[in-house]
Amino acid sequence: MNFLRGVMGGQPAGPQPSGAETIQKLCDRVASSTLLEDRRDAVRALKSLSKKYRLEVGTQAMGHLVNILQADRSDSEIIGYALETLYNMISNDEEEEPEESEDGDSSGLGKRNSKSVMLEENSQKQADDLGVQFTEIFIKEQENVTLLLSLLEEFDFHVRWPGVKLLTALLKNQCAQVQGVILVSPMGVSRLMDLLADSREVIRNDGLLLLQQLTKGNAAIQKIVAFENAFERLLDIITEEGNSDGGIVVEDCLLLLLNLLRNNSSNQNFFKEGSYIQRMKPWFEVGDDNSGWSAQKVTNLHLMLQLVRVMVCPVNSPGATSSCQKAMYQCGLLQQLCTILMATGVPADILTETINTVSEVIRGSQVNQDYFASVNAPSNPPRPAIVVLLMSMVNERQPFVLRCAVLYCFQCFLYKNQKGQGEIVATLLPSTIDANSISAGQLLCGGLFSADSLSNWCAAVALAHALQDNLTQKEQLLRVQLATSLGNPPVSLLQQCTNILSQGDKISRRGSKVQTRVGLLMLLCTWISNCPIAVTHFLHNQANIPFLTAQISENLGEDERLVQGLCALLVGICIYYNDNSLENYTKEKLKQLVEKRIGKENFVEKLGFITKHELYSRAAQKPQPTFSSPEQMLFDHEFTKLVKELEGVITKAVHKSSEEEKKEEEVKKTLEQHDSIVTQYKELIREQDTQLNELKEQVSSLKTENEQMQATITHQLSQIQQHKDQYNVLKLKLGKDSAQQLSAQAEGAQVNGLQSEELTGLREEVEELRKQHAELQVQLREKDALIDKLRSGPAPPVEGIATSSENNAELLKELETLRSKVQSQTAEIGQLQAERRDLLKKVETCSAMVSVPTAAGSTDGAGDSGKIAELESRLVALMGETEKLKEEAKSSLESRAGLERQLAEANSTVAILQTEKAKLQQEVADSKKEQDDLLMLLADQDQKIQTLKSKLKDLGEPVRGFYSGFALCENGMLIHGSIVIH
Repeated sequence: MNFLRGVMGGQPAGPQPSGAETIQKLCDRVASSTLLEDRRDAVRALKSLSKKYRLEVGTQAMGHLVNILQADRSDSEIIGYALETLYNMISNDEEEEPEESEDGDSSGLGKRNSKSVMLEENSQKQADDLGVQFTEIFIKEQENVTLLLSLLEEFDFHVRWPGVKLLTALLKNQCAQVQGVILVSPMGVSRLMDLLADSREVIRNDGLLLLQQLTKGNAAIQKIVAFENAFERLLDIITEEGNSDGGIVVEDCLLLLLNLLRNNSSNQNFFKEGSYIQRMKPWFEVGDDNSGWSAQKVTNLHLMLQLVRVMVCPVNSPGATSSCQKAMYQCGLLQQLCTILMATGVPADILTETINTVSEVIRGSQVNQDYFASVNAPSNPPRPAIVVLLMSMVNERQPFVLRCAVLYCFQCFLYKNQKGQGEIVATLLPSTIDANSISAGQLLCGGLFSADSLSNWCAAVALAHALQDNLTQKEQLLRVQLATSLGNPPVSLLQQCTNILSQGDKISRRGSKVQTRVGLLMLLCTWISNCPIAVTHFLHNQANIPFLTAQISENLGEDERLVQGLCALLVGICIYYNDNSLENYTKEKLKQLVEKRIGKENFVEKLGFITKHELYSRAAQKPQPTFSSPEQMLFDHEFTKLVKELEGVITKAVHKSSEEEKKEEEVKKTLEQHDSIVTQYKELIREQDTQLNELKEQVSSLKTENEQMQATITHQLSQIQQHKDQYNVLKLKLGKDSAQQLSAQAEGAQVNGLQSEELTGLREEVEELRKQHAELQVQLREKDALIDKLRSGPAPPVEGIATSSENNAELLKELETLRSKVQSQTAEIGQLQAERRDLLKKVETCSAMVSVPTAAGSTDGAGDSGKIAELESRLVALMGETEKLKEEAKSSLESRAGLERQLAEANSTVAILQTEKAKLQQEVADSKKEQDDLLMLLADQDQKIQTLKSKLKDLGEPVRGFYSGFALCENGMLIHGSIVIH
């Protein structure tokens, strides 16, 4: 303790130990002391010296401090001192640097320790940053970072807070390496996310700083943090802190959100799907009093606007951007941004960023663009927001960045918005001009011809976007007339633009500025490209082509080379899109003029100046015009796409001869003829495909009906078998009864008593025969219905038979099976009828045998006369019943005849079907022959097309050809492939 008092207390007499010696003694005590209190005091002393003697403590004490973290985890106080000492060694905070620079001994100690082992191993890194070197030493053992992550689970403030700060410092110095260790550590990111839930604001706020460093440039960690419910927690913190009115904590949350969402499509989709966009709307609810915005509020709102832009950035996938734009409109976020846009008292940088944000929210979204067109500024009278913004764009007193933002907003409003383009051009047409109000067209024309070159360029680019990819508006803009001065006739807008470029007095006053001339040339190139009518109007002015050729052929300075390139592009457009309607300026004459006055090679070289310009490459990178100074505003992003598209075709068009063009036209005509032939064949094949599909449907329906008929026949066969069994039982019973009757009649003397019983039994048998006959009638009617169904059923398969030979064979087999079954059923019916006739004969025989004994008994005497009379009456009744049975048998024979007729009709129907089948098979054969001829014809056509395409390629022309594939399907029908445009 006396030693510590000497170090930290008063100065005793005698020589004082140096700082390095003191630190060495403290390290020895940390390593050798057995008492926890001694080690704690030594670590506390090292902490107090770690800022002043950073190098010495780092080189000598780091290993001992790591051992303390491992061995003494039960004592939170010594762990806290060790973590703070490590933080002082590794951290590069600005407030610590002056202390080191002011201390004279530090540099001396550094010199005295320059030969230490650790610094020799890191000699290549001995610059100014000791923190980076100490960080490398610390994370060299990955277990140290894992140990630090485990210490963060301690709830004790004196352990968790310095642990958070130390890990943040490690990430600042060696971000990628520490991220890799944390990523592979089990539950490493989850432990750090728990810091946001800490009730102590200091730890929570430093946890935000830690997560900011952790999520920089690592998409894997960003995804893990997002799925650890980071969005919900951060938005809750922002709401608790007061949204845009909050302090530095809100800024930290917004920075972390930007890290998680920027260039991470997975997290962006998760943010959108989680309905977090809707929770952004309260951020932009600013009050009516917008005076006195604090610097923190401006920073917060600026970051919030950037967060919105991240979700709808043009570099994102179109589908994700579109869905985010839709959500922002539906939740009212776009409306809230437009309110800020039209509010008064908003700081300039916030207004500029809001304009840029609204631009990207509406870019390419028709619904959002329509809403923005309906927004009015709170003025008297109300004016559309577009008009108010354009007034700022053409006002040279407005800040440069604000004018660029307005131009970007106007471009985004017209991007893929033909409706908006038509509305802007309509404000320039004579029939829609309102003298009492300022329109967008008037502002654009005013800026186009003003004395400010930046206004000229912005207005020209804005007007070019109103014509982008819209042939209709290019033709409509040709109708615009301008009154140049009193007494002179009005001139067209196209004429006025060309006059400014060609007339010497105009050029000296305006066109001498490169920015103005570049803007007008970009407008003219966009206007007349892909519009032959506009090319004709441009060439109608006799002074245009001579002026352009003179500009291209001159040897001008470096600044004028870009203008020469644009003039060459304009002449090339006049050649490529020329419809040869003007005799003096046909394609061939313009090419001859270029060759004589400029030279083809010189013309192509001047044309190449455009893409070689430095500002061209910068403008081609992203749609937003971002320029550091007004002089750099020379190229527009959409115009760079047009140059890239036209440079190659114009070069080829200039080098082509008249003969090559004629050959090309002939080839095009031939290709058009081939296209018409192929179109006809395609229509024919479509019809055949339709017929084939219909026939397939009919076959499937016939198969279904066939299955139903098979089920019905199976059911009827089972019923017939049951009837046969019943008939056999009845037959046996009738044979037994007949034998009993014959034996009774042979007895003679006992006939009176037995005849009565036999007749009663016979009557019962007759009744049973009647019932059986009725059942047979019912069965015959069912068979009649079945035969009718068979007769009507096979008719539809006629179309189906034509589809394929396989289906025909199956249907014929099924018809033969049905016919055989009907014939078997008819034979069984005939057998039943024959057996019935036998039964009737037996009944008649019984009647005759009964009448013989009756006649013999009459001679015995008058006493038996009464009995004989009674028997006779019974015999009469029995004979009547027998006659009825005969009639029923006769009707059964008639029914059988009807069945035979129906069977004959069914056979004739089968014969008709077979005849029709033969006809259809012949038609199928003829169709196959026609298709073979068609294939031969198409093969010839394809060969001709390939020959023509090879000729075009030899001539150096890009070929827009087609490929038409044909093949035979399984059933012989001709099918076609899709046309592929190369």
